[in-house]
Amino acid sequence: MTTLRTIAVHEVVQRAYPRPPATEQDEVAMAVGKAIDGALAHFGHLVRQGRKPGAAAVRELAASLLDEGLAEAAVEVPPAEREKILAQFRAVLQAYRQSEIFGLARPRTRVLRIDGRVGVYAQPDYWDGRGRFFEMKSYPAIPPRPDTAMQLRLFQLAFPNFEAVLVCINRHSRPVQTTSAVIPRPSAEESAAALRLAYDLGVEFGQEKVAEYVEGPFVDYALPAPPG
Repeated sequence: MTTLRTIAVHEVVQRAYPRPPATEQDEVAMAVGKAIDGALAHFGHLVRQGRKPGAAAVRELAASLLDEGLAEAAVEVPPAEREKILAQFRAVLQAYRQSEIFGLARPRTRVLRIDGRVGVYAQPDYWDGRGRFFEMKSYPAIPPRPDTAMQLRLFQLAFPNFEAVLVCINRHSRPVQTTSAVIPRPSAEESAAALRLAYDLGVEFGQEKVAEYVEGPFVDYALPAPPG
């Protein structure tokens, strides 16, 4: 029986680029981001089913997800600020309707299997099922910061035949601005460094699972031999 130390891309990124302790403002921002991601994902799912959900219903879902996120973080926001956040979401929803990711599905999770010992779960936000995957941020992220660049690099390794596109729907701008950029493929050196980082963190922090019970599809890599 073989085993894998499993870890998700987001945990690799969080451990490689630790942030300072979250402030109350940070907790609010994270709750807003999760609410946006969850509501847009549900909206897209309904669209792919041929349904036409009303904007009011989607906003109501976003409000519910926001309140859940704030409660989990034990953070309260004044009613006026909450309404301001929901107004931002309305603008993001409109921008999403007009974007290239509207209605796209999320790909099935792939597993980067490194040296047969570490498995890294990788799942970008959207894909077209043919040749592109997309990662969305609700804030300016172009050019990507080191943590986002690492996240995208690991996704590129998991989806090696796909073009990576970073989409930013900036909820802070008035009006909301949507920008996107094709992310260049990583060099051999960048790929090796990303695999080594993910491997080391997986060995140290990953959960051990029976390999046969880990669902693929798998994308296998061997770590390059150390120089010298």
